[in-house]
Amino acid sequence: MKTQKLIIQIPCYNEENTLSGMLADLPKELPGIDEIEILVINDGSTDNTVDVARKNGVKHIISLTKRKGLAAVFTAGIDASLKLGADIIVNADADNQYRGEDIGRLIRPIIEEKADLVIGNRKIEEIKDFSFMKKKLQRIGSRVVRYLSGLDIPDATTGFRAYSRDAAIGINVLSEFTYTLETIIAAGNNGVAVENIEVSTNPETRKSRLFRNIPEYITRSIATLIRVYTMYRPLKVFARMGAFLFFGGVILGMRFLYFFIVHKGAAGHIQSLILSAVFLIVGFQIMLLGMLADLIAANRRLIENTLNRIKRMELKKGD
Repeated sequence: MKTQKLIIQIPCYNEENTLSGMLADLPKELPGIDEIEILVINDGSTDNTVDVARKNGVKHIISLTKRKGLAAVFTAGIDASLKLGADIIVNADADNQYRGEDIGRLIRPIIEEKADLVIGNRKIEEIKDFSFMKKKLQRIGSRVVRYLSGLDIPDATTGFRAYSRDAAIGINVLSEFTYTLETIIAAGNNGVAVENIEVSTNPETRKSRLFRNIPEYITRSIATLIRVYTMYRPLKVFARMGAFLFFGGVILGMRFLYFFIVHKGAAGHIQSLILSAVFLIVGFQIMLLGMLADLIAANRRLIENTLNRIKRMELKKGD
């Protein structure tokens, strides 16, 4: 049987107060896993996060010289984990939100080759630390992601996830805000086998540092969703926008013709003709942009496939 190596990666930013407890909770051995290693990605912490990690026996530590954000830290961790020979990668939070005892269940579908990505869904309704508004936004956001990705993900923003080696190689995060939404949409559009499991959470140890307030979170999340979905389905997005304007132009044009033919003149209705022409031209141009964007998206897929092959070759040489 093939040796299975699990790497648990932990993004950190000023986590000296919570990291020790989180590390102590991680499993030392798991069924089907031969090696378990911990990787800490230090996102430019200004406290003693790195010292705490070393005192707790963490051998693999990556330190970024300045804070770059969750998406960049996650990507750096995935790249480092692959180079360390990981067969399975689990992403966990340093704030001890998730329980180490759930990692075994999280990786089980990957070990059994039933999935390449497993998402640990929190029981949102049972989390006392979440306000009513936050729970409502989580539900709405998950429904939107479900529609855009075609995957049934009850908790789209959870960071507690397990990736197979193949799934990790195919990850290319472009967002600067967070990886959680983009990777789900990418997985759905790339045909990655995804499973969900329910996980428990520990009491909140600190407030989220990903955003300063709810309006900022909503704005940045919507921008990320639109950008990512457009990147994978540009023709669908632009065609609908263009068709809407084009159809509006047709309606206004028919209105002008009605007054011109039935009422024997178009006095007072010339604005309909002008607006119709604008809508028709702009709608047609947007549909052309959609075709161009679709060609660019096809080239992007080819580039991604080439990049993934290069990654596999580099990792094979490293082995």
